[in-house]
Amino acid sequence: MPPIDPARPLAVIELRQYMLRPGRRDDLIELFDRELVESQEEAGMAVLGQFRDLDDPDRFVWLRGFPDMAARRDALTAFYGGPVWARHRARANATMTDSDDVLLLRPLTDDSGFRAAPSTRPRPGTRAPERFVSATVWSFPPGRTDGIALVRDGLLPLLRSTGAAPIAAYATETAPNTFPRLPVRTGENTAVVLTSHPDEEAHRRHLAALRAHPVAGNEVLPGIEREQTSDPRTLRLAPTGRSLIC
Repeated sequence: MPPIDPARPLAVIELRQYMLRPGRRDDLIELFDRELVESQEEAGMAVLGQFRDLDDPDRFVWLRGFPDMAARRDALTAFYGGPVWARHRARANATMTDSDDVLLLRPLTDDSGFRAAPSTRPRPGTRAPERFVSATVWSFPPGRTDGIALVRDGLLPLLRSTGAAPIAAYATETAPNTFPRLPVRTGENTAVVLTSHPDEEAHRRHLAALRAHPVAGNEVLPGIEREQTSDPRTLRLAPTGRSLIC
């Protein structure tokens, strides 16, 4: 398959969280960034971000995108049935204990998703940037749209006005998994918002400013809390040297 046109929107995103064997995360990142980035993109997908989870030394988080569900099926079939994965899968799989924690997502608004931009990717061996990325995941009852609407119409504008415009925002993609060889979480109804900051202290300052905003503190955040099925989970992430998201 040809690589994705960088101008084409990515309508389907996977947020993938891998649990690794103790002490093996850097082994996987070195292999991934050297061998499994361009090879996936040549199969027709976009590798968007690779991260160390700052709260768990044995968790690797990454995102990849596709133009649509049919393209996802074709790209994954090409890659996982191809020679690069055959050559490296044993070494990659040896670092992992679980790779099935996957959220299948779509852009929350027409302009809230990533686009492929492989021409800007740092070269292998590039030092990791000193940036902090957060990915907050809210969970709502299946079939209910009120919480998603509050994030989309209430929270996103407030994030922009308080100094940290989200770099992307997504909701659950409910279409059937077109590549069942790789499981995804089912029965989900989530919103996911990613923001990027110079460091974690800047992130904390922004959260304080958001909570102090009268509309956020009195209306939007309490409204989301009433709709959610559990407390939101925020992934505290450090980009690898080749991550496009940083």
